[in-house]
Amino acid sequence: MESATLSQIGLAGLAVMGQNLALNIAEKGFPISVYNRTISKVDETLDRAHREGQLPLSGHYNPKDFVLSIKKPRSIIILVKAGVPVDQTIAALSAHMEPGDTIIDGGNEWYENTERRMVDASANGLLYLGMGVSGGEDGARYGPSLMPGGSHRAYLNIHGILEMVAAQVDDGPCVTYIGEGGSGNFVKMVHNGIEYGDMQLISEAYDVLKNAGGLGNEELAEIFGEWNRGELESFLIEITSDIFKVTDDETGDGHLVDKILDKTGMKGTGKWTVQQAAELSIAAPTIAASLDSRYMSGLKEEREAASEIFKNEGLKEEINNVSSVDKKRLIDDVRQALYASKICSYAQGMNLLRAKSMEKGWGLNLGELARIWKGGCIIRAVFLDRIKQAYQRNPGLANLLVDPEFAREMVQRQAAWRRVVGLAVQKGISVPGMSASLQYFDTYRRGRLPANLVQAQRDYFGAHTYERVDRPGAYHTEWSKLARKARV
Repeated sequence: MESATLSQIGLAGLAVMGQNLALNIAEKGFPISVYNRTISKVDETLDRAHREGQLPLSGHYNPKDFVLSIKKPRSIIILVKAGVPVDQTIAALSAHMEPGDTIIDGGNEWYENTERRMVDASANGLLYLGMGVSGGEDGARYGPSLMPGGSHRAYLNIHGILEMVAAQVDDGPCVTYIGEGGSGNFVKMVHNGIEYGDMQLISEAYDVLKNAGGLGNEELAEIFGEWNRGELESFLIEITSDIFKVTDDETGDGHLVDKILDKTGMKGTGKWTVQQAAELSIAAPTIAASLDSRYMSGLKEEREAASEIFKNEGLKEEINNVSSVDKKRLIDDVRQALYASKICSYAQGMNLLRAKSMEKGWGLNLGELARIWKGGCIIRAVFLDRIKQAYQRNPGLANLLVDPEFAREMVQRQAAWRRVVGLAVQKGISVPGMSASLQYFDTYRRGRLPANLVQAQRDYFGAHTYERVDRPGAYHTEWSKLARKARV
């Protein structure tokens, strides 16, 4: 083919995310080739490119024609289901690729799979990027947050396109080179873990306002809308307000949110985040609580049966007694509790990223990660700019909670936070995320914990030794002998 007719980039995998990202790239003026094993998806994308502005997009129906339609050195984005489908797609495409070409996996892939594929690609002279893509279908079409990690040379080949395609915020495009290896996928995984925490905390705020405060959907829509104009301004708060406004078209009766089954789905990134936190000995209780809550939500039939059993045993519901609650104060308290809890969730995610970066030598820039999450992605929020500034002030910040600005805010909000958690406990409303966040804060701020007793117990039954506060060294005590002597 003549060079002038070749596309600048290719994309394989035309589910909605793939189609939308391809159309975004084309709309920014970059001719793109697309391919999918299912021919109808190619035709569908071509039709959309025509309808959405005669965009420079060409469709191909087999791997060879697709690869050969792209200008060298080729860069090809893959957006297919994680796992085996990625390996199959790479095998089909790499048979026609040449040394110096690049594969970019844009799916939610386990970072070690990316590192394995990077080694395999390198053996064939190919470059490889694992790129987190956040923002959902709309983000892919109009500007996502992009987290590419892997070959820096590969990033340089494509960064001009990525910077145009990514969401744009006041301090630049929401994309940066993350680091070597599977760092891009790992950062996206932790982003999703923080997202789990965010969504759980918002659902708990809703639960308390509804069942302890007696607020209806119209009031909730207004409250979340107001919150979205202040310190809680974020994509998730915005869409929560929208959700409370939607009525049920199927029945014409009531609001749709009340008709949705209370079982939350998941795809695995939250689980991976909690597993990695455990592997690295990083406390992430808010994120873990959000994952546990999804597991518990899946026990719908068991929960309904348990509700009847405990009711028959005399357990009385407290949630319907809202007459004694000061609604105005409750709304403000919940706002403060939600904000403080969210900061804890972000702090836990950032600590996990730093620990993994140190283990792998990735050199992650936490302030820059906060910056690229300011736009396009699901967790985009106005306070991410302040998180960015906190890490710019002190790149070695031990924990977001001890940044002077955030520390001040946590102290200012902790009384309201405790009132909300206390009220929820009193009413029997489960708030695992807010509780976990508050306990994280209380544990972290204490100079001395009851861990001394736990360590004494470990030494008693297992001779694990202990350290003393008043002198150096490791010590072991014959506890049972001394205890018997003390009884005499």
